Amino acid sequence: MRTNVYDSIGIGIGPFNLGMAALAADTELNCLFFDKKPEFSWHEGMLIEGSSLQVPFLADLVTMIQPTSRYSFLSYLHEQNRLYHFYFFEKFHIPRVEYNHYCQWVASQLQNCHFSKEVIGLERSATNAHFVVTVQDLRTKEVTTYEAKHVVLGIGSVPSVPKALQPALDAHVFHSAHYVQKQQHCKEARSLTVIGSGQSAAEVFLDLARTLKDTQQLTWFTRSNGFFPMEYSKLGLEYFSPDYIDFFYRLPQKKKDELLQQQSLLYKGIDMETIAAIYDVLYEKSIGGKQPNIVLQAMTEIAAIEKQENSYIVRGAQRVSEEAVTHETDIVVLGTGYERQLPPFLSSLENDLCKDDRGRFLISRDYQIKTNFPENSQLFIQNGELHTHGVAAPDLGLGAYRNAVILNAIAQRTIYPIHDHYVFQQFHSLSKKKGVEAYATI
Repeated sequence: MRTNVYDSIGIGIGPFNLGMAALAADTELNCLFFDKKPEFSWHEGMLIEGSSLQVPFLADLVTMIQPTSRYSFLSYLHEQNRLYHFYFFEKFHIPRVEYNHYCQWVASQLQNCHFSKEVIGLERSATNAHFVVTVQDLRTKEVTTYEAKHVVLGIGSVPSVPKALQPALDAHVFHSAHYVQKQQHCKEARSLTVIGSGQSAAEVFLDLARTLKDTQQLTWFTRSNGFFPMEYSKLGLEYFSPDYIDFFYRLPQKKKDELLQQQSLLYKGIDMETIAAIYDVLYEKSIGGKQPNIVLQAMTEIAAIEKQENSYIVRGAQRVSEEAVTHETDIVVLGTGYERQLPPFLSSLENDLCKDDRGRFLISRDYQIKTNFPENSQLFIQNGELHTHGVAAPDLGLGAYRNAVILNAIAQRTIYPIHDHYVFQQFHSLSKKKGVEAYATI
């Protein structure tokens, strides 16, 4: 069965493609979005009670581009009869569980979003004019093909585990992405160890520390030099803006790679509220001279996890003193981040996708993967452009902006206006030459 040619097909329905679906729904564009999951779910294994989104609620699916949208977070609150509750809540950062529920609310209203639909093939049409997308319904097993002028990849990331630790993965050694499903089991264990440097590791550690019994032991190892906060000053946040993307995109790739190495605390690290909450728990558990059975050890890289009869031996080294570290534990939670993984269906297009000398996609300013395809039929990408567009790539606050840029490119006209200047500071060196502003790429 074949359909008409769609303007665009989105593969994967995470927050970014869901936001695009919401913005596209209010235009004349004919778009479809597919995801193999049975319903929208966003990092369900980390929906820990008490955890908050790291960006303000304004970083919802649409508000930063279309604040009057019926799919905004405030519209969600209004329909849920929670506006007054939120008003009295007086917090800019909302519970992560509520953000997930908000996204599910939006997805339930969008007729262009289809779940339990797995994309199993992506090819060019016989005339090379369009994409042919093959989709299998995971409930009925029916296979359908669709044609689209453009395709938007929003396939997200997968849990990343260092190669040396992968042999130890089992029911008791697992990635933090599965924490909620194993939460109760963790809280019944005799000893627990968290490994990782970022927000996920911190949230798991905090959740375990809050309910830790006197008979339990909790340890946190991080290879970072300390348990440092993410950069969250107001001027620091301006790096998550279209202005900084413009500056970063113009730089030579070598300079981009160098900058990213220096900017880890802009998009990694731990938020201040979580660090403060961890300290408060440690303080309260030490009242009256008590010594909580909790260890936090920075500058420590774990190299191996060895299974014993009823426990595990964690081995590594303190990176500065070079002292060996050996630690016994019952459970290990790996907060070791996420990585992008290209889906099998992209293999058929491999020879037409342009890459740099490190095998990364070459990506245009408007988020097109550079290809050998005709200009009027392109492949766009969501959150795969860190190396070309900078630290804002994974940030929810730039999702609506990126979607507006992509939708404008697909429509070949301005559907959603993009402004010239969003921040107070200036990232480029600006000089006036014969009345023309010229950028110095330094």
